[in-house]
Amino acid sequence: MPADLAEALRASGTRSDYDSRPAYQRNDYVGWITAAKSAETRSRRIAQMIEELARGGVYMKMTHAPSRKDAT
Repeated sequence: MPADLAEALRASGTRSDYDSRPAYQRNDYVGWITAAKSAETRSRRIAQMIEELARGGVYMKMTHAPSRKDAT
């Protein structure tokens, strides 16, 4: 995992959310982020991933019921 991505997960407190996702999703996120051609796109993709992990119930802008977080 790239250092900036690991740091973003750590800083946002979403590492456990990331780790609990299926391997294909973790791999998709890393591949999608590392394929970015500009730093701006990479940053935007990292932000999207962090937001989705924090919110739960979504993966790549699609519904992902298994990761849904119950409202408390």
